[in-house]
Amino acid sequence: MEKNYPNWMATCLKLAAVYNILWGAWVVIWPNTFFEWTGMEPLQHPTIWQGTGMIVGVYGLGYWWASYNPLKHWPIVAVGFLGKIFGPLGFLFNFLILKEIPFEFSYTLYTNDLIWWVPFFLILKQVHIQTQWQLR
Repeated sequence: MEKNYPNWMATCLKLAAVYNILWGAWVVIWPNTFFEWTGMEPLQHPTIWQGTGMIVGVYGLGYWWASYNPLKHWPIVAVGFLGKIFGPLGFLFNFLILKEIPFEFSYTLYTNDLIWWVPFFLILKQVHIQTQWQLR
């Protein structure tokens, strides 16, 4: 099969994969560490946070698999991109409107979500240009 995407796409998805797997494992194995480092109150039920770590780690596996052909496996990238949009929106809602979450929680957004917006968007833009969102 002919490669029809630039190398940076695969590299980006592999970096996202490694980051997500490591971050997810960190949260599962040491669920209170983030809260200790930021001075936030520890969780009463860390298993919920560990579940988040498991989900993030599984996203990492998806990104790794998608890296083999980002234009073919674009639904994985799209689901990840949506999560990277909705996560910060959820934070803003809980921080600004409900006032139920401390500002320090935003630290997770920088590396988990915000830095991936541009590359994931560019991958999905290329999907639109080259495939018009076809599932092949």
